[in-house]
Parts: sequence; structure tokens; C-alpha cells
Amino acid sequence: MISLEMFRRWSNSHHEQDAEEKQQKFSELKAALGPLSGRGLQYCSDACLNRYLEARSWNVDKAKKMLEETLRWRSTYKPEEIRWHEVAVEGETGKVFRANFHDRHGRTVLILRPGKQNTTSMDNQIRHLVYLIENAILNLPEGQEQMAWLIDFTGWSITNNVPIKSARDTVNILQNHYPERLAVAFLYSPPRIFEAFWKVVKYFLDPKTFQKVKFVYPKNKDSVDLMRSYFDVDNLPTEFGGKATLQYDHEDFSRQMAQDDVKAAKLWGFDEHPNGYSGAEVVPEPESLASPAS
Repeated sequence: MISLEMFRRWSNSHHEQDAEEKQQKFSELKAALGPLSGRGLQYCSDACLNRYLEARSWNVDKAKKMLEETLRWRSTYKPEEIRWHEVAVEGETGKVFRANFHDRHGRTVLILRPGKQNTTSMDNQIRHLVYLIENAILNLPEGQEQMAWLIDFTGWSITNNVPIKSARDTVNILQNHYPERLAVAFLYSPPRIFEAFWKVVKYFLDPKTFQKVKFVYPKNKDSVDLMRSYFDVDNLPTEFGGKATLQYDHEDFSRQMAQDDVKAAKLWGFDEHPNGYSGAEVVPEPESLASPAS
């Protein structure tokens, strides 16, 4: 019979062996990537490399391929250069915003309210979400790598639902270019009709992401208890069965984002002018600002 002490020793040696193996894979990935420069070098922090390895079950070749694809995507999409004034129209109804509270682990929280969809350009909607993912990462506390999502289905119907293609594009960006950034996503009280949409969307999710999506129904105690294990009920808005009042003030949020844009510019090493444009850009004529981007 194995004693507790023997089990502890086995467990500790197994843990050390695992840590050594992971350290070796990390070194292999770093060497395989070769010399990096500029924003690529800044992006590929030690924590970043570990996230890509974790996302690919510590397979160095697969993690390298995934990371190189992200670096290519970031060099063309330039998510760190998106500025609030470019996507602010998408945020007018508060369909996606960063909450003013964290979860019990200190993670940044994004609140998504698909029933408040207010625009028709899928490209701009995705750009707005990417901006807010970058912003959530910018506001993570020291040592925390992940965020939590709370999704409120109030007002959602099949008529304001996103097309399947857009859902797939969004999932691909999140899974492929922000691996291990999502800790958990709580879908609160989704209507029955959403289940048909979900049956299709879940096929786009890799198993790791799929495990992080949790359905919460107010009458299902286990699902409510699970969500509350992540959130203090005093912080949780009433829309999610908590005690807090959920308020989205677009002007106030816009002021916060403008401040964060300056912080992001400093972090990524480009100048930010008071009007919100970086020094590398040509400021458009005032009249071109009047017509929203399609």
C-alpha cells in the first residue's frame, strides 16, 4: 500500500520533472523563433511563449507555427494601433465594454450584450471587439494573463444575431491570436433559440476554448454557484443575478479609453498626439470624420 509520504514524494518529483520538461520546451521555442525585433520582440514575452505552448499542448512546432501566424496577423491588422475614436460608434450602446470590477482572481472582465447591437459592418464590429480585448490585456494586473467574459442575452433575438461567418471569424481571432487569454465566458440565461445557433458555433471551438464556455441559468443552482465562485455577488450586476447596478456611460467610457490609448501608445513605443492620432499617421481632413467608416 502506498503511504501518503511516498505519494507526496512521487507527486513532487513528477511536478519537478514536468516543470523541467516545460522549461526545455520553452527554450526550444525561443531558439526556434530566432532573433526578433521591434513589436514582435515586445509581443513575444516569456509569458506569451508559455501561453502559445499551453494552447498547443506543449508541442513546440505547433506553438511556433501558431505564434508566427499571430505575428503575421498583428503586422497587418495592427491591433495595438486601433484607437477608440475609430471604433467609438460601435460602443455607443454598450454592447461590449470593460467592466469596472474584476473577478475573484483579479482578472479584467468584459461585458458583452449582443442584444444591444447597433451597427451592420461586421469588419468594424470585429475591430471594436479586438480593440477591447487589447484594452482588457492592457489593464490586467501584474502576473495575471487572462480575462473573463460575461455575456448578457437581454434583448437578444435571432434578428440581431451575428451571421455564422462573423461568429467564426471572431472565434478564430480569439483562439488563434489570443490563446489562453480567456479564462472563462459565462453565457447568462441564453434564450432557447440561441441553442440552435450554438450547435453550429461550437464546432469552430477547439476543446480548450469549449471547456471555458459556461451556460448559466437562474433556476439552475449549480450553474449559478459556479458563476458566483468566480465573482463577488456585490460586484456582479443584477443582469447576472448579482447586487450591483450595471451602468454604461458612453462619454465616461470614451474618456477612459482615450487615456488608455495614450498608455497603449507609450507601451508599444509610438507617439500619441492629443487629438488621438499617432505621429506616424496622416490626420484626415475634418469633413472626412463626419461620415462613419463602412
